[in-house]
Parts: sequence; structure tokens; C-alpha cells
Amino acid sequence: MPIIDHHQVLKGLTVQMAMRRQVIDLPQGAELASAIRAMAKYKVNAVLITGERHLPLGVVSKTDLMTAYYGGLPLETPVADIMVGPPQFCQSQDSLDAALDQMRQHRIHRLYVRRGEDETVSGVLAFPDIVGMLYRYCRRCDRNLLQRQGKESEMNWADQFIVREVMTPSVLSYYATDSLWEVMTGLAAYKFGAVPILNPGGVPSGVISKTDLALAYLHAVPPEQEAQSVMNAPVVTCNQDDLLLEVIKRLIFSDLHRIFVYKDNPENLVGVLSLSDAARFRSGSCRACLVSRIEI
Repeated sequence: MPIIDHHQVLKGLTVQMAMRRQVIDLPQGAELASAIRAMAKYKVNAVLITGERHLPLGVVSKTDLMTAYYGGLPLETPVADIMVGPPQFCQSQDSLDAALDQMRQHRIHRLYVRRGEDETVSGVLAFPDIVGMLYRYCRRCDRNLLQRQGKESEMNWADQFIVREVMTPSVLSYYATDSLWEVMTGLAAYKFGAVPILNPGGVPSGVISKTDLALAYLHAVPPEQEAQSVMNAPVVTCNQDDLLLEVIKRLIFSDLHRIFVYKDNPENLVGVLSLSDAARFRSGSCRACLVSRIEI
């Protein structure tokens, strides 16, 4: 097992250790409706588009589907018409740190994995995969174990990172009577994955994500419909002073990509914590990862 002796946990970990082997792909002639169904079935945010000899050509994400919905494209439109390409690749033996740098440089949320000179795709690496790896390391770290067992440790609770140190400190919200047009405009402009929906009193009562919009597109819901017609309830929240590790655990085991953050009470939303935020943070859940050696 690897020994990490660097300033960041991701140093010394490879793509192969975190990537998913199952790659969801569609041929370039598949319809947009097929892409929506594939993303919903496999709970992924994008599908790989392939051409002749099953070689990768591009990627269609939920963001691309939202744009197609906004633009009124028929569901029968071929995925090749909206795909973004070519895909970005990394090697299975690349470090996670290098992969994260590549994702940040190209402003993308996933890399497809190749082995050596082989042109075929052997896996995919996304932010949730990186966070899952960090979580496993944090859970097995000696310092964290000592904390959970109530034994003395040179680290105290003040060394634990809390949510407000990592979250995105802003929230975009819409009222339940606003149209899906307006929601899509905001998501596209601010590059958010979801927004809370407020009742007439300004209290968060639901959430609309790009997943909800993709399904609305599939079911031919008119974009002029009110947000409350497709929102999901309740709004999943955490306190800004909650421990980062515990909130990451909630996200992973609840199969969530983000959680809204409140201050003082759940009606006062002040930020959002996504798996992308946690991955970009690079270190684990406490400051021990910045200065100490972790052996797994």
C-alpha cells in the first residue's frame, strides 16, 4: 500500500486507484433521449460518444442537454450534434494530483483513462471518484481513528476542517413561480449544478438540478412551466460549522453531488458544498494531511 509523505493527500495516489472501470458510452447517431435515459439509469453526469471502431469522439453532459432543452432541439437530435470534443484523456498511472490539475486547467469535470498507447478507453475519473478516495484515506488515518475512539492525540478538534472553509460562499435561488427558462439561464450563467427554490415567503422549499431539467426535457415539460412543477423536496442542508468529513460521508452514502449550507438556521442559506469543491481542496478532512505522514 502506498505511503504518502507530501503536503497533499493526492500526491502518491494514481488515477487507477480511484477511476471507475464502467464507462457509459453511446454511438454518435444515438438520440438525445437515449443520452438522458443512460445518464438517469447509471447515475452519471455525462456519456462518452463513440464513432467507428468504438473510438471516442466527444462527450455529452447534462449541461449540454440543458442547453439543448433551452434551445428547443428535438429529442430525436443525434448526440453528435451537441457533443463537446475531443474528450480529455489521462493515463491510468498518472497521479491524481496531476489529473486534478488537468481537469482544472481545461475546466472539465471528468477525464477518460487510457492505458499506454491503447486508444480504447479503460475507465473514467470524475470529482466524486477523487473525493471517495480522500474519504477512504481520512477514515483510515490513525489520527482520525484516535479521535473516533476517544484516545489522546496530538491533534484536536480545532485541526478538523469545517464546511465553511471549503464551500462556495454564495447561493443562487429562484422562486417557485419562476419559469424553467429563468432557472436554466441562471444555471448556465453561474455554472451551478442546482439551485434552491423558494416559496412565496422566501423559505427554501425545494431544489432543481440539471438532472431534474434533463428529465423534464425527456418528458416534454414546456420550459415556460413554473419551477415548482419539477423541483425536488426537501432541500438537503448542513451547518456551515459541521465537520467536513462528516458532510462528505453524507454526500457519498446518500449519492448526492452537493449540499446547501446554512448559518444559524436552515432557512438562511449561505453557500453550497459540492464534491467538486471537496476534490479541488486537495487535502483530506483535517490539517494533519498538510503536514504529516499518512500510511495506509
